[in-house]
Amino acid sequence: MTEKEKMLNQEFYDTWDASLIEEREVTRNLIFEFNQINPTKREERRAFVEKLIPNIGENSWIESPFTCEYGGNMYIGDNFYSNTNCTILDCAKVTIGNDVLFGPNVSLYTPNHAFDPEERKAGLEQTLPITIGDNVWLCGSVSITGGVSIGENTIIGAGSVVTKDMPANVIAAGNPCKVIRPITEADKVNP
Repeated sequence: MTEKEKMLNQEFYDTWDASLIEEREVTRNLIFEFNQINPTKREERRAFVEKLIPNIGENSWIESPFTCEYGGNMYIGDNFYSNTNCTILDCAKVTIGNDVLFGPNVSLYTPNHAFDPEERKAGLEQTLPITIGDNVWLCGSVSITGGVSIGENTIIGAGSVVTKDMPANVIAAGNPCKVIRPITEADKVNP
């Protein structure tokens, strides 16, 4: 089994494997080019995003700066919007539904380094996927760790650190993130 297969299979793998480093360098070059494109050159930016993230839906937009590790491990739905300074460490599968909004400085972290200091120094790492349902809003500076799923229509408040699954149709916030309350009919601006 290759180190990439181990990585995608959620087994411990060597993050310093030459083929993984090479793949990350290709991605970094694309990211560098993407982040240099004028924001008003929409078609050029979209073409770069599709090179970087082949599995991205229609009418999706990512502001600069943006960074990720591989790009190909992300599956992003239609009408996705990411504000500035988004980081997605997609060593494991990252699934983002339709109509999802990211505020500025949102970070998704799938990798987890080994706890043992010698193993960590040797580059051992394990990944866990992240799943974000349809119509989710992650406010500014939200961080999500690997293994987390967020249910549809949920709002995660600014500055939250999400380390556990969040159900659908709730407002949640905090460090660690906790459900505050459900989203109800009373939340409609125009009832």
